[in-house]
Amino acid sequence: MIDQKKVLLVDDHPIFRAGLRMLLETNDDLVIIGEADDKVSALAVASREQPDLILLDLDLNGSSGLDFLPEFLKSPNPPRIIILTGMLDSEMHKRAIQLGARGLVLKNEVAGDLINAIKAVNDGNVWFNPSLLWQMIPKVSKENEPKKADIEEARISSLTKRELEVIALITKGMKNQQIAETLFISEATVRHHLTSIFSKLGRSDRFELVVYAYQQGLATPNSN
Repeated sequence: MIDQKKVLLVDDHPIFRAGLRMLLETNDDLVIIGEADDKVSALAVASREQPDLILLDLDLNGSSGLDFLPEFLKSPNPPRIIILTGMLDSEMHKRAIQLGARGLVLKNEVAGDLINAIKAVNDGNVWFNPSLLWQMIPKVSKENEPKKADIEEARISSLTKRELEVIALITKGMKNQQIAETLFISEATVRHHLTSIFSKLGRSDRFELVVYAYQQGLATPNSN
């Protein structure tokens, strides 16, 4: 028997939702358990049906999906959330990921990209739109590149093997508890490693760390 993942569609355009439903229903691994077009109905369906995955638009009848994204994650078995949006606001995209979204796909991408994103997120990984990710990576001027490279090489070389393992798991979207279970260590030890990593690399949060890992080749953003 196929282990189907329950999917909730949250978008305020009925025609788009219908097309999305048709696309996803061709995949035997997915079952659409509900649709919603605003905060109230989205939270109600999520509470009742306990979806495994939510496809969430950021612009819902003039309100923002960011306003209630964290509420989905309060469930004892929180769903994985993929932002599916036509908004080209990189700051909103960054905020969505900081709030707990596991992936981000733009509506102008091909259907295959959404399917790949869903597969990646369902497998426990994260999926960022590649062009969005590179927009967020700071540009370095040519004259500063050698000096910058030396600084970053020194920072990375200061990391321990365990810290590199923690970084790799963070880029897969794992939370502290999942990292602890994977590495057979305590959550307190994970927090200790993160404090050390942030200090050594000059990062302030997990999102900055993920972007830095991609920038420095410690992880590879999805591009297929």
